[in-house]
Amino acid sequence: MPSERLSSSRLEAFSDGVIAVIITIMVLELKVPARDVGNLAGLHDVLPLVLVYLLSFMQVGIYWVNHHYLIDGLKQVTHGILWSNLAMLFCLSLVPVATNWVGARGISSFSIALYSAVCAFPGIPWMILSSLICYRTNQRPPGGMLKQIVSVTLYVGAIPLAFVSPYISLGMIALVGVVWLLPPREIVELTRNSTPPPSHSH
Repeated sequence: MPSERLSSSRLEAFSDGVIAVIITIMVLELKVPARDVGNLAGLHDVLPLVLVYLLSFMQVGIYWVNHHYLIDGLKQVTHGILWSNLAMLFCLSLVPVATNWVGARGISSFSIALYSAVCAFPGIPWMILSSLICYRTNQRPPGGMLKQIVSVTLYVGAIPLAFVSPYISLGMIALVGVVWLLPPREIVELTRNSTPPPSHSH
């Protein structure tokens, strides 16, 4: 039936699969140094990629967690929701490329500017997606729209700042991750209300 074809369960399953592949691709790019490189020197060589991988994993994870929050109350999807979700997933799929670029070229002004731009790309389709879904579910977007706007602003601001200091740009991207690691207030309240009271033993 049409209502079954438009169910949000297929959207959620497809999105989870794509995000899992994105994370898998990133971890496959972590290579063991060549044998002729000493242990400490080899660790030093791969350290930038490992750190950027952790940052990328956190960025992708933030979208996955909030995507779960976002579609939790969605019963049916629309044409706009499907395409904005695809646009968001496409932008996320570029994260492994930018991560590997930093690993191959090192932390430089251009590589971090490119990485910052790729981090900013999913923000626009995500805001469109969250607006469309929240319109249908009559709920607030996870974390609120202001939090989303501030995050995209930090990502975009990190692009030109990479040519001043790549590490400041990475710090701005990490700041976005720290902010989103805090669960939305409505999720905390929902979890608190659904937690059964402790039993009293005699």
